[in-house]
Amino acid sequence: MDTKALYLISYGMYVVGAGSAARGNAQIANTVLQVSSEPPAILVCINKNNFTHDLIRTGKSFSASILARETPLSFIGGLGFKSGRDADKLAGLNVTWGRTGVPIVTDNALAYLEAEVMSETDVITHTAFVGKLVDAQVLKDGEPMTYAYYHQVKRGTTPRTAPSYVEEKKPAMQYKKYRCTVCGYVYDPELGDPENKIPKGTPFEQLPDDWTCPVCGARKSEFEPV
Repeated sequence: MDTKALYLISYGMYVVGAGSAARGNAQIANTVLQVSSEPPAILVCINKNNFTHDLIRTGKSFSASILARETPLSFIGGLGFKSGRDADKLAGLNVTWGRTGVPIVTDNALAYLEAEVMSETDVITHTAFVGKLVDAQVLKDGEPMTYAYYHQVKRGTTPRTAPSYVEEKKPAMQYKKYRCTVCGYVYDPELGDPENKIPKGTPFEQLPDDWTCPVCGARKSEFEPV
């Protein structure tokens, strides 16, 4: 079985918010889709181990912010590679509070959706929550980020808790690359790090001492050769 076929399924990139002003949280998700038009309803698929999962199940509502294509990797990493149980992931972000009381992250968002949970389905490691739309707003014009663009252009990585995560064994590389042991981001000298103004052709050893992982912010010492 060639699991690379799964990579051809189209996804977007979203911030899913849940909880309340007293204890809210947000995470990156790529499984958000419309499932009906009357009433308008959307589905989100969330790992059972995630804090957001607990908040959706308890509060019976959630939001989904649609990310713009130019969203920085650091923004995605901050919401995708740490747990809301350990840190306030909403701190420092532009957040509004929806009609149901859930947090709605507007940073880097083209639009947002807010829904009340109508049903949930167990899908092994995840739960698929279906919610009736209670609010939706377009915030600005732009191109939404796709999961393919995130990987191929942004060189982003996938959390192990994502429904689309597939562990891939990579062949030996001709050029010496380094992998972040925190989030899995691979620094490729051929590509450099455009978001941090590191030009193509810069070996890992020549990166500035204060350079950090563009996804999760880990230091150079957290990288290992691959």
